[in-house]
Amino acid sequence: MPSFDNSTARNLDDFESSSSQREATATAPGPQPVTNEGADEPQRNDLSAEDFAAALETFTPEAEPESGEDHVIRGTVLKVTPTHVVVDIGAKSEGMVPIAEVLGHDGLPRFQAGDPIDVMLDKGETEEGYINLSHQHAQRVRAWDEIDKAYQEKSAVKAIVIDRIKGGLTVDIHGARAFLPGSQVDLRPVRNLDGMKGQEIEVQIIKLNKKRGNIVVSRKQTLEQEQESKKVQTLEHLHEGAILTGTVKNLTEYGAFVDLGGIDGLLHITDMSWGRLTHPRDLVNVGDEIQVKVLKFDKDKQRVSLGFKQLTPDPWLDAQHRYPVGARVKGRVISVTDYGAFVELEQGIEGLVHVSEMTWSKRMKHPSKLVNVGDVVETEVLNVNPQERRISLGMKQLESNPWESLHEKYPIGATVEGRVRNLTDFGAFIEVEDGIDGLVHVSNLSWTKRVKHPSEVLKKGDRVKAQVLAIEPDKRRLSLGVKQLQPDVWETFFDQHRVGDVLRGKVLRVASFGAFVEIADGIEGLCHNSEAVDANGVAIHLEPGQEHEFKIVKMNPGEKKVGLSIRAVGEEATRADVEAYKHPVSSATSTIEELMSWKRAGNDQS
Repeated sequence: MPSFDNSTARNLDDFESSSSQREATATAPGPQPVTNEGADEPQRNDLSAEDFAAALETFTPEAEPESGEDHVIRGTVLKVTPTHVVVDIGAKSEGMVPIAEVLGHDGLPRFQAGDPIDVMLDKGETEEGYINLSHQHAQRVRAWDEIDKAYQEKSAVKAIVIDRIKGGLTVDIHGARAFLPGSQVDLRPVRNLDGMKGQEIEVQIIKLNKKRGNIVVSRKQTLEQEQESKKVQTLEHLHEGAILTGTVKNLTEYGAFVDLGGIDGLLHITDMSWGRLTHPRDLVNVGDEIQVKVLKFDKDKQRVSLGFKQLTPDPWLDAQHRYPVGARVKGRVISVTDYGAFVELEQGIEGLVHVSEMTWSKRMKHPSKLVNVGDVVETEVLNVNPQERRISLGMKQLESNPWESLHEKYPIGATVEGRVRNLTDFGAFIEVEDGIDGLVHVSNLSWTKRVKHPSEVLKKGDRVKAQVLAIEPDKRRLSLGVKQLQPDVWETFFDQHRVGDVLRGKVLRVASFGAFVEIADGIEGLCHNSEAVDANGVAIHLEPGQEHEFKIVKMNPGEKKVGLSIRAVGEEATRADVEAYKHPVSSATSTIEELMSWKRAGNDQS
């Protein structure tokens, strides 16, 4: 035997009731139907179990006549009381609907006297003789009819969000409760479902089980259909250069997505404004309706690039005329960097004040020491480049240039005094006055010492005197020298010595090509390896610290170089002999020797 569910059981009851009625008819007095078999025997419903099951499978119950309890009646509201609604349903007595069944979400009755109202008969009557009616029961019946129709036709129905539950929302469709899953609420995930309470939305029924009373709806499907319909209309008008109206859907750091009607376009941050934007929210917010221009449209990928600033003229087109070189302009500082400050002259026009153009002083470490974001500053236009959208501005040009009068204050050769402000590999910077620094090159620190780094002679913070060597106002350069305030030992040496002089010297250091020899305080000469031989032509191995007699064989005052020789000492008379030649005892005996000596000296010089 097949298993029965509730409907099968009801069919079975109907079938048995029908059989009983036939049996009653067969035994009732009156004319009986003529049969071929057993006219004297009453008809009986004597089916076997197999025959009953087969009959049950094919049985279709007849439609039951509409009873008062299951029939929706259209009545008219006669009066609304604090407890009931009095309704005229065309019967002898009026009906009463509990006031709770007609209250809206705001707690107020939804009907007034004279309004039509759907009701169904409820059990019993009131003590006053009124008929008990139910509006909610009628709503459910009507709602199920509409819901079933919408489900079959796949059409949208209106629903009101009642509450948030696990996994989604509960919505009301004309009195019937339905489940709206969270994934079907919108085209994109909705973070705040609680915010949808009380909203009226359109949904589609995606699952329906009338027997269990289960309804599952989707708002996403409705939105997708609307979006597709809008998309078709939008594509008809979408082309590069078109000006459209759209709604801002989403904001990112790089731009805004705008719904043009079923299709989204990207409005990049660089196409939002001719001026500078730190974030798209500085110009638009989600939900804003804006006009945009289509810059690019890829039909295959359906990608749309939009522009907002393109709806207004480019301010850079005539910037060169409005901001000529030399003009004084005011602007607001909108950004400060390590290399300068950006000043907004107008919406879309910015200029850069480079750090080197802020002050005549070289001492400023960072632009923030002079300006801050939001400051209004006056500047001078130095250069305009509309093609690269750049304007160079200057602040120091509004002040007098101290370098232009530096020649008058510090003429060449003058002695100045200042504090050592900084040391570098190539020299020391001396602060002569506020904003004016002079450079003492490492070569101008000492006449005699080979200074590799200025820290060998000076320390930061020392006060020193120096001599002005050169001034270059256009390059803002002041050259100073410390050694120039001391006697030049090289000049003194070259004044007092000549080629041919024999001096005693001390080997300081040895190189592959010869030895450097100290022949006076701070004076070095070079003895080449070819000149370091004795009278017999044997090479002399020179070591630091050794002392020897050296003869000057070459002198170059311009390059401060002195050539020395040990070999030449043996070939010439000693220093004493030379002095004797200069002061001879007998002019007759010295003339020939002196002549030979000066001749050899002349050959050495050549």
